[in-house]
Amino acid sequence: MSRGTEFVLRHLGELEELAEEVLTAKQQIVDLDKKRNQNREALRALQNKRKASSKESKEWVCFGNTFLKLPHCKTEEMLKEDQKQLDTEIEKLRDELKPKVKRLRDMEGLPDVKGFDLKSLTKEEALAIHR
Repeated sequence: MSRGTEFVLRHLGELEELAEEVLTAKQQIVDLDKKRNQNREALRALQNKRKASSKESKEWVCFGNTFLKLPHCKTEEMLKEDQKQLDTEIEKLRDELKPKVKRLRDMEGLPDVKGFDLKSLTKEEALAIHR
């Protein structure tokens, strides 16, 4: 094989590998977001149930293939902790995704997307603007 052919094959291989990483990261974000929404629904249901019943009750919780009956407050606490963990994982994946997409566009010879590196405001920054 000539050097030009080897270069093209290597470049296309790297391009394909990077594109696969981007697609995998995007799918992971979607999957984690679905789980986060399910947790949010469960938390809302627990909060509504707590308002309806005055006594300390126990809730059925599914862990894999096992159902356990746990105290209401412990169940709610576990869901909130899981929410925090999901939020950090999604944020981490999104932060890792941006440089990969930028590198992929560079390898494809496409121009940079304007505003792609923007970050959302934190709660504190948004409150400062409203004041």
